[in-house]
Amino acid sequence: MVPYRHAVITGGAGFIGSHLAERLLAGGTRVTVLDDLSTGRRANLQAFLARGGRFVQGDAADPRLVRELFAEADAVVHLAAAVGVRLVVERAAECIERNLEPTRVVLFEAARRGLPVVLASSSEVYGRAAGARFHEEDDLVLGPPSRPRWAYACSKLLDEFLALALVRERGLRAVVVRLFNTVGPRQSGRWGMVLPRFIEQARAGGPLTVYGDGTQSRCFTWVGDVVRGLEALLSCEAAWGKVVNLGSDEEVTIRELAERVRARLNPAAPIAYVPYAEAYGPGFDDMPRRRPDLRRARELIGWQPTLDLEAIIDALARTPPGGPLPGGA
Repeated sequence: MVPYRHAVITGGAGFIGSHLAERLLAGGTRVTVLDDLSTGRRANLQAFLARGGRFVQGDAADPRLVRELFAEADAVVHLAAAVGVRLVVERAAECIERNLEPTRVVLFEAARRGLPVVLASSSEVYGRAAGARFHEEDDLVLGPPSRPRWAYACSKLLDEFLALALVRERGLRAVVVRLFNTVGPRQSGRWGMVLPRFIEQARAGGPLTVYGDGTQSRCFTWVGDVVRGLEALLSCEAAWGKVVNLGSDEEVTIRELAERVRARLNPAAPIAYVPYAEAYGPGFDDMPRRRPDLRRARELIGWQPTLDLEAIIDALARTPPGGPLPGGA
């Protein structure tokens, strides 16, 4: 692995970023976290700061600040992005701006300085694509622009296009990582993430609210596995210029997920079904399934998830909000 001396993590006060910052710091890398705290929390960085990590509050779209921080760095992980389905639906223009502009600033400055970059994208870019498993080279099918549901996917896809264009045209050393429903301590249901919301609702006595009929399926990945993959990809030259899925391929319907969380935490809690139109407004689209093909991650870095869904639910049930990862990251 490449022994990076100093990494900058944008969006590092968020759920995934804070765990990654701790992991890199524990491995001997100096780490600077850049975050505007719009969705991240300083409390997520408590252990990181206690161990000598550096936090800078600011916007990754600020060219002067990014230039200043990158001058001290030799690696970048770009996680800063808009968060949450509700934000996408209600404030699509803000979502697009918060995804595109920071990525433009970060990638052009990284290309100028020759810094390797891990760019976090999302399984959302697969949109309505069909197939049992989503492969990185599959065609992508998004809904119409009249439905703001697809604004997030489109903006993240433009992030990917920009990164890969800079790889070809300016020699940027970048890998694009499509993340699939990452879960773990410090994740909040506030931004629409379903598993922490179910756990919070079960602890409160219910109901666990399932949007739609619950037949839509997802795959949930432990954050410790994801940050292990991000760290490995940051050091993998063979991944530069590629898109890589990181996620579990253990599929579960949202209805079954609610039932499993209820069985583990509060068997008496009711489950309520809320129509999409009531939850997000008329015309909301959702994708019926989202399951990754993991062959590329295995081939490049020997990566595969270590915790199955039952273990994830159990770990979250035992971990207080904001607590450390069981067994470390």
